[in-house]
Amino acid sequence: MARLKDMYVKEVAPALMKKFGYKSVMQVPKLEKIVINVACGDAKDNAKVVDAIVSDLSIITGQKPVLCKAKKSVANFKLREGMIIGAKVTLRGERMYEFLDRFFNLALPRVRDFRGINPDSFDGRGNYSLGVKEQLIFPEIDYDKIDAIRGMDISFITTAKTDEEAKELLSLMGAPFAR
Repeated sequence: MARLKDMYVKEVAPALMKKFGYKSVMQVPKLEKIVINVACGDAKDNAKVVDAIVSDLSIITGQKPVLCKAKKSVANFKLREGMIIGAKVTLRGERMYEFLDRFFNLALPRVRDFRGINPDSFDGRGNYSLGVKEQLIFPEIDYDKIDAIRGMDISFITTAKTDEEAKELLSLMGAPFAR
């Protein structure tokens, strides 16, 4: 768990300082937080869907998710303002590093036909986002206990100024980018 944080201090930060020519350790980009979001449009019809999502997210992250509510009413989607339409978790500190380690080393290799994550999914400001098609790639989730296969969006927010710095940071931390 603390292995990834120690690796950042001992290996990643010095390598980034050398590559990008930073004068101070405070200039070196670091991972700020990881946000995991699960949206569910069918929650408006069935309230048990939200409970299943909350339990899955709390098992995967070890932290209680925050429920997301609709900001506007949309008649075409039969959606009213204030209805619960998803859940999200923001990870920081030890839990963030522990999740990152499990995600890169255990979960991603379990994806079918996995050849690496897309190196083009940066937002221009040093943050990386990717979508996971099913929650079953996490070893904590029991296949027999789930009611439906749901995907999730995972965003890695860094202090990097450019995409190049962020990509180097994530790849040094173990991100399996496709070549």
